[in-house]
Amino acid sequence: MSKIEKLIAELCPYGVEYKALGELGQFYGGLSGKSKEDFTDGNAKFITYMNVFTNLSLKTDVIDKVRIAKNEKQNTIKFGDVLFTGSSETPDECGMSSVLTKETYELLFLNSFCFGFRLYDKELLMPDFSKYLFRSENIRKQINRTASGVTRFNVSKKKMEQVTIPLPPLPVQQEIVRILDNFTELTTELTAELTAELTARKKQYEYYRNQLLCFNNVDILKPVGDVCLFQNGFAFKSNKFTENGYPILRIANIQGERIDSNNLVYFDKINYKEKLTQYIVGKGDIVVAMSGATTGKIGYNDTNLQYYLNQRVGKFIPHSGMIVNRYLYHVLSSKSQEIFQLAGGGAQPNLSSEQMKKMLIPVPSLEEQMRIVAILDRFDTLCKDLTIGLPAEIEARRKQYEYYRDKLLTFKEASA
Repeated sequence: MSKIEKLIAELCPYGVEYKALGELGQFYGGLSGKSKEDFTDGNAKFITYMNVFTNLSLKTDVIDKVRIAKNEKQNTIKFGDVLFTGSSETPDECGMSSVLTKETYELLFLNSFCFGFRLYDKELLMPDFSKYLFRSENIRKQINRTASGVTRFNVSKKKMEQVTIPLPPLPVQQEIVRILDNFTELTTELTAELTAELTARKKQYEYYRNQLLCFNNVDILKPVGDVCLFQNGFAFKSNKFTENGYPILRIANIQGERIDSNNLVYFDKINYKEKLTQYIVGKGDIVVAMSGATTGKIGYNDTNLQYYLNQRVGKFIPHSGMIVNRYLYHVLSSKSQEIFQLAGGGAQPNLSSEQMKKMLIPVPSLEEQMRIVAILDRFDTLCKDLTIGLPAEIEARRKQYEYYRDKLLTFKEASA
């Protein structure tokens, strides 16, 4: 019997108590009444949306500042507080959590796109336990159900009060933290090694791609809208999503110049009167994420699967005889960061179709395009052959970590 099993058998043999967040503490909002100028010459640290979204433990060594007047009434973050992202383009990205796990004596303010939760009794949960608990599958499923919207999803604080969490004894929490901290450290080290190798391969490919796509002749620069059509996605309604049917391609499915089909949602055509043929994404189609964390990322459908284009995802339809489809893909992939900046960058980028159409890209002769495609496709294949096992290994490490985390954070509920 492991140490954690012994602790559970000794301290909570009949299960642990579950309570709703509304019983355990209160929610508070982020900064209010601030203008853009307040963030240009600040005197106090503030925590950004991406800081919360990305980190289990909040990063406090930040340079982000906001101007706070003397005696100004704003909520501040305290040790042990759990912070949540308040909105996103997809419900599964809403309510991502981060915890202030270290004592701090400086004032920390929270951005307006997030909100915080503070326990009435801080002895109930170790902050380091909270950082894992609120990212666990069982709690994430509950949080996802609190989000509603059509083009943008917002978390309901009222519904968040109904999210229930387990309250195991502190020695059990402490042992779980010890196990997960060690496992996280080992996983992070292994993943870092694999990621470094993969990054080196990608940089090598990107270098040669950028060399081939660098032209001195400005006469060949053309707006994207001159060489292809740009199709916006359809506003599928989240309350009409089904467990099976026709797959919807969302911004969350565009990852690293590919389409990720592991996290699809579906719809039933019977729920829609509109003709949706124009929104089909077939083999060889090129798409772009127009908002959210993946803004500017380019996806290429290299399978025979068909998807339906969701709102905030755009599709490029090249004009025959003007630009080669695969050439367009390579050019757009090289401009992913430029597209992100075009959308405004930052935590809430938002790309418009008009901005996309006006972006200039090099369009040499069709013969030159085909020559470049032949070289880049060969190089791309070589890189994929060399790195094909690395992304799979990284994903396997991530799934292994999540499996053990969720297993450790699943408790039998004690009878009332």
